[in-house]
Amino acid sequence: MQNTTKHKYKVIGLMSGTSLDGVDIAYCEFSFTGKKWNFSLRASQTVRYSSPWKKNLSSAHQLSSEELFRLHSHYGKYLGVLVNWFIEQNKIAEVDFISSHGHTIFHQPEKRFTFQLGDGNALHAETGIPVIYNFRSLDVQLGGEGAPLVPIGDRLLFSSYDVCLNLGGIANLSLEKNGERMAFDICFCNMALNYLATRIGKEFDKNGKMASRGKVNIKLLQKINSIYSTMRNKRPSLAREGFEKDFVTLLKNQSISINDRLATVCESVAHEILLSLSDQKITMLVTGGGALNNYLIKRISSALPQGSKIIVPEKAIINFKEAIVFGFLGVLRMRNEINALKSVTGAKKDSCSGTLIG
Repeated sequence: MQNTTKHKYKVIGLMSGTSLDGVDIAYCEFSFTGKKWNFSLRASQTVRYSSPWKKNLSSAHQLSSEELFRLHSHYGKYLGVLVNWFIEQNKIAEVDFISSHGHTIFHQPEKRFTFQLGDGNALHAETGIPVIYNFRSLDVQLGGEGAPLVPIGDRLLFSSYDVCLNLGGIANLSLEKNGERMAFDICFCNMALNYLATRIGKEFDKNGKMASRGKVNIKLLQKINSIYSTMRNKRPSLAREGFEKDFVTLLKNQSISINDRLATVCESVAHEILLSLSDQKITMLVTGGGALNNYLIKRISSALPQGSKIIVPEKAIINFKEAIVFGFLGVLRMRNEINALKSVTGAKKDSCSGTLIG
């Protein structure tokens, strides 16, 4: 039975992406009027990870079970501390609930498991606010990939665009096709670009300046394309495991300059996006950290069908779209409405996912 009596929700959405930039916090108001969902982003903040937290999260998959569960609790409490600080800083008077993605440590849907670090119980205990978390597990148990989950938000909040492209650690897109929402991971994006930048002591390639000075290495591009060619028909959800297994060795090739490797990765991203679309002109909304990479955006724009438009929105939407949408997934969960689409994940049925605490 759906709980649809409430039509306005004030929510804090939390997102930690694969690129390990930090925790995105978005305070949003969602309203349902005239059979349409609307949202406003009231406050937002990215809290960068300290070096110890980056180390903890990047190596969490190597921990013993006892150490992992300890970190799960510790990270949940840490998220709660951040939320309390965020509420105080922004003088927020009302929050219906917190909707937390957590940080993905394991994602192996073919083995029927996925794990996002950040215990919702610890987050609730720290804040005293109801928490919804663990958004991916139910879909995985239903035979789906558990990803991507953002497309329901694309459909209901960003319907004016033909395609929604997210350039995060992993690039993914969503679009409507024959009345169904279709979405899939395309390729590794910031995960690869940031990995290369860290090889020379930088967090990321700001504005794509280093890549713009490089030249595409055809042999490296062909090797990258070869790996992706085996995935295109399967359209799996990508994860850290695949990046470490298939790409790290290629990217470590010191006979190719860092700038050239960055330019080549950008070219591979543009190429994979092109292959993921039809040859018709489109209007594409681009968000995620990669939307701020001017060189990458130019390469993608040049690859798209003639007459297409790339829309890069205001910086707050670029940076916080996923946190906004995970807040919205929580709204749908509270209303007992579908928030995971089988047409997107490959599950045997649509579902209403997320564990509610408090």
